[in-house]
Amino acid sequence: MNNYFYAESIRWRSDTSVNCLDQHVHQSPDRVALIWEKDEPGTEVKITYRELLDMTCRLANTLKKYGVQKGDRVAIYMPVTPLAVAAMLACARIGAIHTVVFAGFSAESLAGRIIDSGCKAVITYNQGVRGGRVVELKKTVDEAVKNCPTVKHVFVAQRTDSTVHMGNRDIPLEEEMAKEAPVCAPESMDSEDMLFMLYTSGSTGQPKGIVHTQAGYLLYAAVTHKHVFDYQQGDVFGCVADIGWITGHSYVVYGPLCNGGTSVLFESTPLYPDPGRYWETVQRLKINQFYGAPTAVRLLLKYGDKWVKKYDRSSLKTLGSVGEPINHEAWQWFYNVVGDSRCTLVDTWWQTETGGICIAPRPSEEGADIIPAMAMRPFFGIIPALMDENVSAFAFIVLKEDTAHTERVKEELRSIVASKIAKYAVPDHVLVVKRLPKTRSGKIMRRVLKKIVADQSSDLGDVTTLDDPSIVAEILDAYQKYKTEQSASS
Repeated sequence: MNNYFYAESIRWRSDTSVNCLDQHVHQSPDRVALIWEKDEPGTEVKITYRELLDMTCRLANTLKKYGVQKGDRVAIYMPVTPLAVAAMLACARIGAIHTVVFAGFSAESLAGRIIDSGCKAVITYNQGVRGGRVVELKKTVDEAVKNCPTVKHVFVAQRTDSTVHMGNRDIPLEEEMAKEAPVCAPESMDSEDMLFMLYTSGSTGQPKGIVHTQAGYLLYAAVTHKHVFDYQQGDVFGCVADIGWITGHSYVVYGPLCNGGTSVLFESTPLYPDPGRYWETVQRLKINQFYGAPTAVRLLLKYGDKWVKKYDRSSLKTLGSVGEPINHEAWQWFYNVVGDSRCTLVDTWWQTETGGICIAPRPSEEGADIIPAMAMRPFFGIIPALMDENVSAFAFIVLKEDTAHTERVKEELRSIVASKIAKYAVPDHVLVVKRLPKTRSGKIMRRVLKKIVADQSSDLGDVTTLDDPSIVAEILDAYQKYKTEQSASS
């Protein structure tokens, strides 16, 4: 494993931004970290690791100047740009927790995420540009923060030359960054300290905030990036996802930068100015790994092969699919036409909750088959389980207040699951407990609950990162009583 991942007990000796920036600046300061493929066709801006560290430190110092501290939440409402990446890394550097919101979301959606996470500040642009169209980002933020009393400052960067209204809490970001030093000492973080929150559409229809912590997330993103895509030093890695999604977090920002890679920031759309945009970009930037969504592949397939074959794609070594299952027709076109039947195609399965790729055709033994439209193999440490409608759904619930009518609560819960999700998802067992086993960052340690209901409580593994390890005995006691009651009733 990389020798810069070193932990003493649970102390994260260097923070996430150090692993993504400082170590590479020390070794190869002029290596290109980011290639910003701007919305404007045929344009790119290259950012070295030294330049990205400078930008990150100045932004981090600006946040600190205006009162953002370790543990504070910061919303980032920006398109895919180097400054947006620097904003993420600046938060990580000072121990603040970022929540990136897709820059196409409405003011209502933005406000909901700001309120739920309790953000102290928002970082945005005056405007965005995407597909040749201007997006009024600052106006959206202004509308959103009207209902967000926790927000003290809005940092506004300039993507276009247009002026926007600046109120009392608005800060011109680049002007303030220019006044700050390009050096910012990183905050020392615990391995289980929160790195970011990212909201995903929940099965209930309401967005849910997913938490990822420092060391484990970064290590997994880096290792999957290296091995699933066979990333080699000097390659140009092209993930065309937006940073508002988990794919952008893990495979545009954290994974590639932790590995000292060169990562493409794609600000535009696959159809602007024409359906050849991706492939012209591949030719011009000499992209080696191309990672995109089946939705885009199916869209481009409709325009035929000419837009692909117009450009030289000989630099490509690996193609990747992410976001949803890819159908056979799209897989075959992606492999045969885009990849000239010579590039490895990795169909990856994972979720916002996992933070990184869980199942993919690679890594594998040399020459191992890849079956079209199938994710195929679990990654290191992943043990998949096939489930059917006959399997042990077991729900642990914590009530907001004590009640003597727990059976009625359980029935209401089952009814809600049946109506909001599906009848097959209704849990067979529901156990009311006082607390759940959570880490110091608030993440539920689900493997402990799984071991308990599988009667494997003697093999719970390491529970030292729990906020209160005594809760395990508490839940075990409640579970044993529940089993006794179930046996008596049967």
